[in-house]
Amino acid sequence: MTDPWLPVAHRVVRRTEETADSATLLLRPVHDPLPPFRPGQFAMLYAHGVGEIPISVSGIPGGGDLLHTVRAVGAVSRALHGAEPGTVLGARGPFGTTWDLHRTEDLLVVAGGIGLAPLRPVLRHALAHRDRYRRVVLVAGARTPEDLPFRAEVERWADAVEVVTTVDRGGPGWTGRVGFVTEPLAVLPLDVERTTALLCGPEPMMRFSARTLITRGVPADRVQVSLERNMQCGTGRCGHCQLGPLLLCRDGPVVDFPVAEPLFAVKEL
Repeated sequence: MTDPWLPVAHRVVRRTEETADSATLLLRPVHDPLPPFRPGQFAMLYAHGVGEIPISVSGIPGGGDLLHTVRAVGAVSRALHGAEPGTVLGARGPFGTTWDLHRTEDLLVVAGGIGLAPLRPVLRHALAHRDRYRRVVLVAGARTPEDLPFRAEVERWADAVEVVTTVDRGGPGWTGRVGFVTEPLAVLPLDVERTTALLCGPEPMMRFSARTLITRGVPADRVQVSLERNMQCGTGRCGHCQLGPLLLCRDGPVVDFPVAEPLFAVKEL
């Protein structure tokens, strides 16, 4: 068993810029790999001499390799974001709960900005097992067209799944939708009793998107969201990721919306 407290050395073998402030790192174990990850789970990534933060997997290549998409917003994330091929980082995990991919006929994936990263393994899984799902729909939003991650891959997905993209502000050459993700969700044809919805993005986006879907008749317990807090240990012992009764590194980050909804309503949380 890998000691969950000890970072395992991983080397950056590829770095791909996704947007102006986000990049995807392909990490390969220097020695023994970590246990296998599942969609929705996260690793604690360590930049030597800077610190450690939780980052969800944005792909599960196999063979012990990890894919993580990092947005540069703080000291540690900037160090990880800027890690060039050859850099050795630390990784602990896997930690956390997973997306429910087993009780659905129609799969609806709703992402806001870099929130598409933790949902990317879901889309890849659905494409690899396309016969398991009657319908797969991606609704992805961002502030501007330049803030939409994985744009080339999303275009390829459109050959096999339904893709709806929307931005808060369009620009030169943008011919797609302009508006919040709740707008296409309000009119998207759905077989509500057969739909499972997976949501990741800014908290207000998830809250309003979930309420839109539930108002339309999607059962609340078939709507899942991925929550974000300050995780430091990954094992539920330090308490930094407490959200009401939850310790998100243990009880999350993926939870059913009926669990998250009352917590969203308390501003102090």
